[in-house]
Amino acid sequence: MGEDLNRQRVLNFLDVYYAGGIEGALDRCTDDIAFMANAPIDILPHMGQHRGKAALRQMWTTIHNRYSDMRYEAPILVAEGNRVAAQLRVFFRKRDNARMVQFDVAVFYTFRDGQICEIREVIDTFDLVQQVLERDVATVLTGDQSAGL
Repeated sequence: MGEDLNRQRVLNFLDVYYAGGIEGALDRCTDDIAFMANAPIDILPHMGQHRGKAALRQMWTTIHNRYSDMRYEAPILVAEGNRVAAQLRVFFRKRDNARMVQFDVAVFYTFRDGQICEIREVIDTFDLVQQVLERDVATVLTGDQSAGL
């Protein structure tokens, strides 16, 4: 029963967050929330590791300021005890040029006393960086013009 509840808590959290409700999303987290995403922080400085609601508020505000529209699909959501794993396909529309960035992310949530206390994201950062920078990173790295074909 707790697993179904935690699964629903994640879906509620995602609905609120992707609708732009940063404070509502934070209400579903513990004060000492820990966040970690395996992203290159020299290109995506708002990602990486963060602890506490203030740090997440700042990071999430940065993301929401960069993208005008955000949505998600959750084809897989698995709950076991106080942990929920989600495979998400997310769609972000860039505010500056209206281009759509879409990528897959595996997210692992841990709950304590009914609130999210840890979020770990595993992202295909190569694909994400190419979309954010709007260039073929393989060509840039290798100098091989056929690499992007």
